[in-house]
Amino acid sequence: MPQITVGSQAAFEVASGTRLVNALEDHGVDILHRCGGNARCTTCRVEFQAGEPQAITKAESFKLAEAKLTGVRLACQILCEHDMQLQPLQTLSASGLPDPGPRPADELTPAPEWLNA
Repeated sequence: MPQITVGSQAAFEVASGTRLVNALEDHGVDILHRCGGNARCTTCRVEFQAGEPQAITKAESFKLAEAKLTGVRLACQILCEHDMQLQPLQTLSASGLPDPGPRPADELTPAPEWLNA
């Protein structure tokens, strides 16, 4: 089972294939996902310290390029398949919003087209 470490918080294990955004939220990590995990809003941005996946979905690549974001990834487009150490960049507690956004589906949406797989 992959181990996810968030900043200086304790690490936790998740089932392989779990969507990163859901793994984080299910373990009490403060993270936004305003579009519900559909690679449309970039609020689920994370920065990796270790274990960044090489594979990226076409939707994530397009959205990051469109927003001119570098050095970050979208947690909604990442599957937990190995150990990772990361930090969420946008949080509910700092946003002033009433909730993080609708819960993302268990499977990647939109249906993934993988680049660099």
